[in-house]
Amino acid sequence: MTKDQLRFVVIEELGNIAPETDPAEIDPTADIREAMDIDSMDFLNFIIALHERLKVDIPEADYAKLRTIGGAVEYLARSGR
Repeated sequence: MTKDQLRFVVIEELGNIAPETDPAEIDPTADIREAMDIDSMDFLNFIIALHERLKVDIPEADYAKLRTIGGAVEYLARSGR
């Protein structure tokens, strides 16, 4: 997948987690949890959704790398998705 496609997936999954917020409007360097006002369980659900949709393993040690939209896209791009 291209980075644009991955960004689309990340934004879509964030929109599923917090439909009242438009993730496309969030600064790609902003902390997702703060910008979208989601808790740690919602963030975990986001990680799980990416895992299920993209079939990529994301170890707990790497969760912090997905704290921003830009970070998530870069991480997924490096994982071969």
